[in-house]
Amino acid sequence: VAFLVAFHQNKQLIGEKGLLPCKLYLQDVKRYFKGKVGLDALSYAPTLIWFLDWSAMDSTLDCLALAGLAVAAFVLLTGCANMVLMSLLWLLYLSLVNVGQIWWVLRWESQLLETGFLGIFLCPLWSLSRLPQGSPPSRIGLIKIRGDRCWRELTCMDYHYETQPVPNPISYFMHRSPWWFHRFETLVNHFIELLVPFFLLLGRRMAILHGLLQILFQVLLIISGNLSFLNWLTMVPSLACFDDASLGLLFGRRLRERAAQLQHPGTRGQSPALGSCVRRVLNVSLGLLITYLSIPVVLNLLSSRQVMNTSFNSLR
Repeated sequence: VAFLVAFHQNKQLIGEKGLLPCKLYLQDVKRYFKGKVGLDALSYAPTLIWFLDWSAMDSTLDCLALAGLAVAAFVLLTGCANMVLMSLLWLLYLSLVNVGQIWWVLRWESQLLETGFLGIFLCPLWSLSRLPQGSPPSRIGLIKIRGDRCWRELTCMDYHYETQPVPNPISYFMHRSPWWFHRFETLVNHFIELLVPFFLLLGRRMAILHGLLQILFQVLLIISGNLSFLNWLTMVPSLACFDDASLGLLFGRRLRERAAQLQHPGTRGQSPALGSCVRRVLNVSLGLLITYLSIPVVLNLLSSRQVMNTSFNSLR
């Protein structure tokens, strides 16, 4: 969806005759770094467009979007992916976001890149196998409480359906609900975004309950509005709340037995393979990297001057 939207909007927004041409933006960045496309310029605006043809920028933008669309369609239709494909998707979308300027600053752009980056490490290196899903959750409830008093006064839902992006037909009827229902909606929002995330720390059953509530909440948002792929993307981390036992009822006996055999193969006392050791080192390194990169995010979350829709480095 994101690449399809980019294909339809790139030329009008950042194309050669767009509102904010990315060619001029990259020229300004290059000029700021003394006319050189070196490490400084690449780290400030990491994008493949630095190495592509600028004389036909519309075609370049279309090629990036179509390439991402083709790879994403393959992953979607086959349900298979590896680290190479997921890295390519991340790099292609990062290349578009980093030249998108003010048009690509909404939170779901960074959230999609974060989820896609973590998805790289949930896949095998080369082989194409079924793609597991899941990533650390992100919460925005605190900034609502701090940012606008209507969330504290429980009145935001009185006009939410009028101001959300592209309201759907059901939004009309939701907007005309009685005042007490709008207060209830706001309370439910605070409960889901501020309290339910702590369920993850309270054991398996509460984690499963967290996943169910979060997915149900996103489904309700999809039914009552239109936020493009944001709600679908937000469901992805919640899938990590469900273990095999909780999902077993959705599959037949043969599939459950096959999954159990794959998870517990007969090792016969063999030592761990080299690939397993490399994977452990990679997982630990990734965990340390995420911890380091999360420091400014957590500090922003706890700050009384919390900033919304922001990224803390050029890699999003």
